[in-house]
Amino acid sequence: MHERIALTDKYAKEYQKATKKEKGKILDTLCKTTGYNRKYAMHLLSNWGKIKLVRIDGKLIKLKAGNRKRKPYPDRKRIYDKEFQDSLIELWEFSDYLCGKRLKPFIRVVESFIRENINFTFNNSIWEKLNRISAASIDRILKPERKKYQIKGRSHTKPGTHLKHEIPIRTFADWDNTHPGFLEIDLVGHEGGNASGDFCFTLTATDIATEWTEVRAIRNKAQIWTVAALDEISRVLPFPMIGVDSDNGSEFINAHLLRYCKKHHITFTRSRPHNKNDGCFVEQKNDIVVRRTAGYLRYDTDEELVILNEMYESVRLWINFFNPSQKLISKTREGSKIKKKYDAPQTPYQRVMASDQIHEKYKSKLRKQFKDSDPIKLKRLVDKKKEILQAMVSKKNQREFLW
Repeated sequence: MHERIALTDKYAKEYQKATKKEKGKILDTLCKTTGYNRKYAMHLLSNWGKIKLVRIDGKLIKLKAGNRKRKPYPDRKRIYDKEFQDSLIELWEFSDYLCGKRLKPFIRVVESFIRENINFTFNNSIWEKLNRISAASIDRILKPERKKYQIKGRSHTKPGTHLKHEIPIRTFADWDNTHPGFLEIDLVGHEGGNASGDFCFTLTATDIATEWTEVRAIRNKAQIWTVAALDEISRVLPFPMIGVDSDNGSEFINAHLLRYCKKHHITFTRSRPHNKNDGCFVEQKNDIVVRRTAGYLRYDTDEELVILNEMYESVRLWINFFNPSQKLISKTREGSKIKKKYDAPQTPYQRVMASDQIHEKYKSKLRKQFKDSDPIKLKRLVDKKKEILQAMVSKKNQREFLW
């Protein structure tokens, strides 16, 4: 813009004194350089620097073409300074890298715990800004940091075919997504880039209505371990398990799991083949729960399996009690654009307590668990187990290298 104004100012004086032929050449040059419409360029060059009197609302006002004076803005002090940005990044890392819309309610949930903890030294000024900042400003400040954490996942699903005719594809008739107890399940492999031999898997189970998520590490993807882990999960859920929906992998599409579901009167359905987004809720949790805690290392020993499950005991409380999430309410198409509407961010615990479809005995037990939970202690336990796992894998890899 400044270059266009400078060029117009340069050619205007020549244009106003030039002959008709010379004016044509000046117009050709200016239009080619600036991209101006020829008529607009002619108007600018003819009137540049001239003063005209114009009556606006009964008042005579002097207008000078080319005179773009603007009021100087006073130097504004940055509201979110370096000290605040460092504090926000510290909180963001503590939250396991939540997005702005989820981090804002997370700050409110954990504020009382953080204020009492000596490891966080946020003054009152920073807390005022943290409570005032918008989700958009959080994302803007964290944008440079967020680019550092991007890794693609891996898939270990092998098709299970012989029981597909007995396990129906999920439909709206089978499921009620608004009723707690209908879960999507999936396995995440911990092969560390080497898919040979046996290695540990994590079974993820996510309730669609409340987004309550449970994770269990298993020795491998054998059917017996998958069913045993699902049984453990059903015992700790804050509501009865009514239905499970899996992908078409053989670890789920098998007689063991089918018998288990029939015995416990659980609706068992599967997703459509080659439609990964059918299990969108659990796929999301595979990333933000499993990969962000267990990472992408290879775990294949009994000792690592024990540590994984010890870590998951803290992870389940951390995620369900203190990590807010948003749910899609509606999605409408307006021309070429898709407009999505989400609900207010809530933790799975808050969604469970707000549900009138869950018995008070479950809520009472959950209330006590929440009261006894400290997010800072839980996060510290998770980080400690992560360090132990990393050390175990590093030591194991060194032995293999020496061998």
